[in-house]
Amino acid sequence: MKSPNRILLAASAGLGLLGLGACASNAQAPAASTAPEAGNGPAADYPVVVGDPFTIDGVTYTPVDTMNYDQVGYAGREGAGVTGVTGAHRTLPLPSYVEVTSLDTGRTILVRLERRGPMTNDRLIALAPDAIEQLGIGEGAPIRMRRVNPPEEQRAELRAGREAPPRMDTPQGLLEVLKRRLPPRGSAPLGDPRQAEVSGVAPTLEVIETRDPNEEALVEDAANEAEEPALTPAEPPAGRPQLRNAVEGGPARAPVMVPTDPDGKFAVQLGAFSVRANAQKLAREVQGYVEDSGALAIVRVGPFATRGQAEEALAKLRSRGYSDALIRPLD
Repeated sequence: MKSPNRILLAASAGLGLLGLGACASNAQAPAASTAPEAGNGPAADYPVVVGDPFTIDGVTYTPVDTMNYDQVGYAGREGAGVTGVTGAHRTLPLPSYVEVTSLDTGRTILVRLERRGPMTNDRLIALAPDAIEQLGIGEGAPIRMRRVNPPEEQRAELRAGREAPPRMDTPQGLLEVLKRRLPPRGSAPLGDPRQAEVSGVAPTLEVIETRDPNEEALVEDAANEAEEPALTPAEPPAGRPQLRNAVEGGPARAPVMVPTDPDGKFAVQLGAFSVRANAQKLAREVQGYVEDSGALAIVRVGPFATRGQAEEALAKLRSRGYSDALIRPLD
């Protein structure tokens, strides 16, 4: 028979082992709690899905990776089961990031496009209830929607289901100009209307020529629309790189002084146009080239042998005002 002292010692030892086990378990908990949120890193924005054409009430929509997308129209409201500051759009890639501005208040928020919709032709975008609440609008409210390339920390907030910080409010004077561009139903492009994606149909010359010159100031890149003085082409200075397939007649000062490679794997893409003449105009301005993609003309600069060279070219183009330019790998 064991003595009482031995029983107490054995019990104490057992409790000590349990305590050590508990300490070991507690030591691992902080490491688990500080792990990054699964699936919320930059990789969560890829792959980017464009998708196939589809039809709503007789109108065919062709999804396309449009860089300088900027339109006014009306917002719809999605069902209660949709969460986050997210939205649905018919043609932009998924996911994409857009600024949505209330034309009644000027309030502007950042929204992540995650779904196709709205499934009605008189709405430009459908917003989740959280996005509706942050923007402070109701069903059918007039809005402006502009595609943007926000910093990663703001993307991460939206991917996590949280709000990104509000953008700068649009001033009242600009709101009045935007409202004048608002159609009675549906949507209308801002900037150059010929660049607008309108279900694969190019606007008529009548639409193009009736643009109100007093409303040019509403677009951020209005300064880029001013024609540069005509210059007589001259022999390029020694050492100046020749951009492959560059459109003739561009500015004498190349915006991108980065060597190109005919077999390069990367290019900088600036826009997709439904009217080829407008793609050629932009290509002349940046000494780029035009490639056809179905009914659209794509403007690119390059190609470049390495991604680093493409990033250098991208930085120079953005410094000249082409803020929506993106790097595209080439097949």
